[in-house]
Amino acid sequence: MKVLVIGGGAREHALCRSLSLDPDVNALYCAPGNAGISEVAELRPVDALDGDAVARLAVELGAELVVVGPEAPLVAGVGDAVRASGIPVFGPSADAARLEGSKAFAKDVMAAAGVPTARSYVCTTPEEVDAALDAFGAPYVVKDDGLAAGKGVVVTDDLAAARAHALACDRVVIEEFLDGPEVSLFAITDGVTVLPLQPAQDFKRALDGDEGPNTGGMGAYSPLPWADPKLVDEVMASVLQPTVDELRRRDTPFSGLLYAGLAITSRGVRVIEFNARFGDPETQVVLARLRTPLASVLLNAARGTLDTEPPLAWHDDAAVTVVIASHNYPETPRTGDPIEGLADVAAQDAPHAYVLHAGTRLAGDSVVSAGGRVLSVTATGSDLAQARERAYKAVARIRLDGSQHRTDIAAKAAEGR
Repeated sequence: MKVLVIGGGAREHALCRSLSLDPDVNALYCAPGNAGISEVAELRPVDALDGDAVARLAVELGAELVVVGPEAPLVAGVGDAVRASGIPVFGPSADAARLEGSKAFAKDVMAAAGVPTARSYVCTTPEEVDAALDAFGAPYVVKDDGLAAGKGVVVTDDLAAARAHALACDRVVIEEFLDGPEVSLFAITDGVTVLPLQPAQDFKRALDGDEGPNTGGMGAYSPLPWADPKLVDEVMASVLQPTVDELRRRDTPFSGLLYAGLAITSRGVRVIEFNARFGDPETQVVLARLRTPLASVLLNAARGTLDTEPPLAWHDDAAVTVVIASHNYPETPRTGDPIEGLADVAAQDAPHAYVLHAGTRLAGDSVVSAGGRVLSVTATGSDLAQARERAYKAVARIRLDGSQHRTDIAAKAAEGR
């Protein structure tokens, strides 16, 4: 099978790594890719937001499956353009991707489907913003209605900061704060059948102890030893299947990866948000634990034949991912710094630990930083404690001037908390 992956972040590197290990995949391409992905896939230049250009590339390569990784191309309709050329696509249509592209649309779908979520107001004027903030009180939760690369959400006790963020957006969703730990659960769907993956937990705040600003994610781990064993079944019944059914009822069937960000509150499971694609950095740990070859599952979802897939098989190992970010991330990250130590990880820590590239590029023979979140170091082990030890051992080998990373990824869970 010839597979083309669209994107160039750590999520796409993780997808390409898994696909490269699949015996059914005999040609693997990534566009535009990054410095690390070039080690497992052939890179091709393309504007990932240009649906016609992506479709032309897919036809030129003879791709039998196109996987659209990032949210922006999905919302822009890149998947629709490729499907129109006759090639199966793993990723929802532009209409269905509104589940991530518009928080207000997602709230409307959840209300119609009876999916449990936070009470909320959609606001477009300063008066509506003030009324909503007053209604819920602190902590204030303010979400940009549109895409914001994982940085459109402010959770704060500071009323002025919450109001400033709201007024900087054209339209916002202001909602009640949800207590309890957060969980990410992915599901692959063809619009009818829903196949859940294993849950993970990510760390959104920039600093240890969940301090600092929200980011796109500073690390993740899986499995969740503290979670109810019935959690996946519960979320399937109350969240994932009803959402897929409601979108099909609206004639906007969702085919691809449905990501539910959840809060396990004192009142039960509540949806924080939906994403329309694999999440970063949770993808890194979930795919590290997946035993089932990935390509046929994605192809069956794209073809509408997911009901032919047997239940997914999983490794018993635990996985931990630690993100290495550039200087001053997430505010104004510095780029262009050389990255050293990558070969040391490959030589001394593989196969139990490896590096996935996010914001990197080649500068001559050197790899340099090219974004805020630069690398993900993923490690597996017999339990979370061993996976965590291996991940941080590999992180210590990497040298990037001014870089930052959290030191407490999976620490509580590894200690049985």
